Amino acid sequence: MNTIMPTKLVCPQKLPSFFSPLFQSSTGVQRLQSMYTLRSRRDIGRVWTRRMAVKDAKSGLVRPATEDYTAEAIEAVRAGKVIAVPTDTLYGFSCDACSMEAVKRIYEIKGRKYTKPLAICVSDVEDIQRFADTEHLPGGLLDSLLPGPVTVVLRRGESSILEKSLNPGHDSIGVRVPDSSFIRLIARGSESALALTSANLSGQPSSVDVKDFENLWDRCAYVYNGGVLPSGRAGSTVVDLTKLGQYKILRPGSAKEETIAILEKYALVEDSSVS
Repeated sequence: MNTIMPTKLVCPQKLPSFFSPLFQSSTGVQRLQSMYTLRSRRDIGRVWTRRMAVKDAKSGLVRPATEDYTAEAIEAVRAGKVIAVPTDTLYGFSCDACSMEAVKRIYEIKGRKYTKPLAICVSDVEDIQRFADTEHLPGGLLDSLLPGPVTVVLRRGESSILEKSLNPGHDSIGVRVPDSSFIRLIARGSESALALTSANLSGQPSSVDVKDFENLWDRCAYVYNGGVLPSGRAGSTVVDLTKLGQYKILRPGSAKEETIAILEKYALVEDSSVS
C-alpha cells in the first residue's frame, strides 16, 4: 500500500512588489493612520477658520445703536445703502426713500413682493407735511399720536416730494415717527424720509433682537444693535386717516386701544365701509 505524503508548501523568497504594502509592520499602519488624522484635523481647522472668518465678518457689521454711530449710518443712507435699525416696536430695514435702487434692495433682501408698499419714517411730526397731506386732520392730532408706535396712512398729495415710483399704484403712504431717538437722528441727518419695513424675510416672524435676523446681516451695510426690544412682535398700530373725520384700523399692532382713544378724543369716527 502506497503512503501519500503531504505536499510541502514552499513560501517564495520574495513577494511581488505590489503585495508589499499589505505586509508592512503595524508601525507603518500607525504612520498611515497618523497621516490621515493629521489631514482630517487640518481640514477641520480650515473649515473652522472659514466659519470664524464669516462670523467675524458678520460681527463686524454690528454696531451699538448709539448717537456715536449716527454719522456713519447717515453716510450709509446717503450712499444708497440699506441698514438695519431698532425702532420703538421692531427691528427694521431702512434706506433713503428717494433712492429707488436702495428701495429695490430692501425688496430683494426680504423677498418681498413689489406690490406690497413700504412705509416711511421721518424725524419729527412737522416733517410729515413734506411727504403727505395733513391739512384735513384736526390740529394737534398727529402730535398726540406721535412719536409713538403708530403708523398713520395719509394721501401723498400733490406737494409730496416722494418719488412717484415708490409704492406704484398707491396714492397713500404709511408714515412713522418712532419714539426712538436713534432712527430719528438718522432721518434728520439724511434730510429725507427713510423707507422702513420689518427686518425679516417676508412672511417670517418679525425681529425684536438682532439675532432674529442674523442670516440677513451680510445683506446690510450695517446692523445697529439696540438690545432686545420690549414691545413684542405685534409691530406698530396702523391707522388709515385718508378720509375727513374718519379713521380705520388696518392693523391692531401694539397700541390699538390707546390710538382709538386719541382719535375719538379728536372727534374722529370709525370708518365702517368695506375696503
